[in-house]
Amino acid sequence: MDRERKARNQNLTVPNALSLLRIIIVPFCAWAFVSNDLAAAALLLALSGLTDLFDGLIARRFNQITELGKMLDPLADKLTQGVVALCLAIRFRSIRVVLLLFIVKELIMLACALVLLRKKKRPCASMWYGKVATVLFYLSVCFILVMDGLLGLPWEAFSTYAFFLLGATAMMMLYSAVAYFRIFLEILRSDDQTNNLDLADEMRTKVIRERPEKTRKTR
Repeated sequence: MDRERKARNQNLTVPNALSLLRIIIVPFCAWAFVSNDLAAAALLLALSGLTDLFDGLIARRFNQITELGKMLDPLADKLTQGVVALCLAIRFRSIRVVLLLFIVKELIMLACALVLLRKKKRPCASMWYGKVATVLFYLSVCFILVMDGLLGLPWEAFSTYAFFLLGATAMMMLYSAVAYFRIFLEILRSDDQTNNLDLADEMRTKVIRERPEKTRKTR
């Protein structure tokens, strides 16, 4: 019996849906900040962090790693961190310098990814140091939101701890930025065909073949 053919878009996966959800959460989180609803902002940020954790776990566990997912995941990180850092910078003037570092770093990395896509090169997937920096960022922001928004404490009461967390986050982000930039230069200069990427082709529906169920032989 001939094998059946079935068309299916390989990019329609749970991890990619979770990454899209994180992108959708960004404007709602910003609106919560602007509306001074810090409790809602903290909850949305926690939800974003959980989806960031589970999309990678699900992708590896069920072999749902796609080229689109490798780009959506860091894009969602950059949008979330950039918007939240901007909102915090508006609210807390004393940490604007640290938050400016976050914003500049994310803009540079986003620009590097766009350059690679324009050159039809494969952007680097998220590495462990990038994930650690993201986790530290979420912890720092959630700590500030809980202290300020939920408990209503004055900035002076927790500023030392906030600066410690933000400082650790800044150091990790600087390290990851340098490491990612080195990878960016290697990919940009590389002639290795495995680094080539046609995003339009990746987005097209893939055709897969499935074996029909075996029929049992009867006597």
